[in-house]
Amino acid sequence: MAGALHSDCADEFDRRLPGPCPLHQKAACYTSPRPVYGFRPRTRSASILHVTRKTMEGSRIRGQEWQPSRPLLCTVRLRPLTTRDWPPQRGHEQSCLIGAVNLKSSNRNPVVQEFESVELSCIITDSHANDLRIEWKKIQDGETAYVFFENKIQGDLAGRAELLGQSSLKIWNVTRRDSALYRCEVVARGDRKEVDEIAVELAVQVKPVTPTCRVPKAVPVGKTATLYCQESEGYPRPHYSWYRNSVPLPTDSRANPRFRNSSFLLNSETGTLVFSAVHKEDSGRYYCIAANDAGTAKCEEQEMEVYDLNIGGIIGGVLVVLVVLLLITLGICCAYRRGYFISSKQEGESYKTPGKLDGVSYIRTDEEREPSRRTEQTLVQKLFVLAKVDRSSFLTP
Repeated sequence: MAGALHSDCADEFDRRLPGPCPLHQKAACYTSPRPVYGFRPRTRSASILHVTRKTMEGSRIRGQEWQPSRPLLCTVRLRPLTTRDWPPQRGHEQSCLIGAVNLKSSNRNPVVQEFESVELSCIITDSHANDLRIEWKKIQDGETAYVFFENKIQGDLAGRAELLGQSSLKIWNVTRRDSALYRCEVVARGDRKEVDEIAVELAVQVKPVTPTCRVPKAVPVGKTATLYCQESEGYPRPHYSWYRNSVPLPTDSRANPRFRNSSFLLNSETGTLVFSAVHKEDSGRYYCIAANDAGTAKCEEQEMEVYDLNIGGIIGGVLVVLVVLLLITLGICCAYRRGYFISSKQEGESYKTPGKLDGVSYIRTDEEREPSRRTEQTLVQKLFVLAKVDRSSFLTP
């Protein structure tokens, strides 16, 4: 019983078979290996088509629908259209191969550590074209750039990558900037399906560097305290753990009976260790470790001291400060009353004449004029002495 027609195969036969054996335009590949009865040829000289569908390995497929992605090996047997030749003798035989390029990868999500080498697998299957065009593209941060184009390595991979085998890509000395989505594209001219592509996502792991840790040096009992640990180079992002005196701390002190006298929470994502109320038992040497799949890094140990808060001492100190302030205030008042802050009497140059009001004639008394006269006499005496000295020095031989 004949199988279903497929026009692609008919077109392929019409194109490839020689002219002396014309085919009906409905001729096509069949899933059944049996001859096609009831075929209507265009002319008396036409032939009956007998098609066998096979896979590339030669095994016969029965009762299955044809998958466009799989190649067909179609063997066409042409025989004269006469009943007396039935069963027909094989006349002209010709085979046609209809391919469809397909790509696969042995690893579509490779993971590699920085400065190592990696292979981006791109394997061509089911194609029988001799003319293959292979391209690799890098997609990163929304931008697309060529990696392999026109049979050579392009861009930042030039000098440290090559095409491996037929279409795979080998990269040496990978860096964190190489983490991206890579797309392999193959064009096989002559195949029924000429274009296919496959994406490979590369993840480059980076070992953490020494994290930055901040630990308070001294904290009073009962107060809150926060310890910080941060690292910015590792990929994927590291997880953090804290140690006290080389003993790992849990994420929650309540979850471990060993730390029942402590009260803290550890955030392994951000690296913060928060004490809601420190106790004497929380004193010790602390350090942090940042870790991811590529490795670990540790910061230096730092001492945190927890001391008791002396309430009596604080109150005594406050009282002493108040007494000192009181004594200083009393001393200032006594000095002011005794006149230590008056530098001179209100006379001479330090004396300022009261301002004259508009429309008022102010007449100074003799007592008010007296300081001014004495000042003038003093100035005249000083000038006379200076003049006498200068004259004597001028007459001296």
